[in-house]
Amino acid sequence: MNRDWFPPLAELISNRAEADTAGALAELVGLAVKHEGTCLIAFHAERTPEVLHHTLEPAGASHYLDRYLAGPYLLDPLFRLSQEALKPGVCRYRDATPDRFRSSEYYRQYCEQTHLTDEIDYLVDMAGGTTLALVVGRRTRRFSQAEVGRLHDMTDLVHAAIRKVWDQHSYSAAADAAAEHLRLTRCFDNFGAGLLTERERQITQLLLQGHSTKSVARELGIAPGTVMVHKRNLFSKLAITSQYELFSRFIDELTRH
Repeated sequence: MNRDWFPPLAELISNRAEADTAGALAELVGLAVKHEGTCLIAFHAERTPEVLHHTLEPAGASHYLDRYLAGPYLLDPLFRLSQEALKPGVCRYRDATPDRFRSSEYYRQYCEQTHLTDEIDYLVDMAGGTTLALVVGRRTRRFSQAEVGRLHDMTDLVHAAIRKVWDQHSYSAAADAAAEHLRLTRCFDNFGAGLLTERERQITQLLLQGHSTKSVARELGIAPGTVMVHKRNLFSKLAITSQYELFSRFIDELTRH
């Protein structure tokens, strides 16, 4: 083991503040692989996510994290994965995304703006329906097979550090966060209510998440041609002609209520 690992390992082992532990974890991951930023986020089943630690500059944090937490996190494949009963302990972000995700407006509006070329995510389930995710991002080039291997080899260590950060964490605004998450979730679930049929709303939700026509058909167990008919109908009812307009209508709904 390289001697450079000793100080951040000592920080992880010592009984210090949450920020010290999270910072030491980010430093340790940086010694294993070169990256352009980390973000430790808590995804909750019944309240909005919390960003526990990040290495973004202030302007970047305001632009990416604040907008993300205002509601679009509902479309994030990482958030959707965190809500699954069975999830990997570590995964590559692109492996968890729908087939047309890179063509989705969510990707264009949020993911593409971060300029990340690759991303590795560690996920740890905690009590009470909370999943913690450590995002490790790369802007310059994709992680090599050897680098991915090193990150996988660190899984137990990273998970233990993430659990320690959570043990040191205190949360004081659960009621407000729960109410806001419920509002946003209802907005997503009811988007198009009064105009669209239940099936059309299901298809709308999958389209917003980045699923193609074929993927929507697989998810719902219907024919691709049927999906196309529903898609034309829902676009007509919403008076839109593109995925961009669909996404914009959804964001408007989130901010209007």
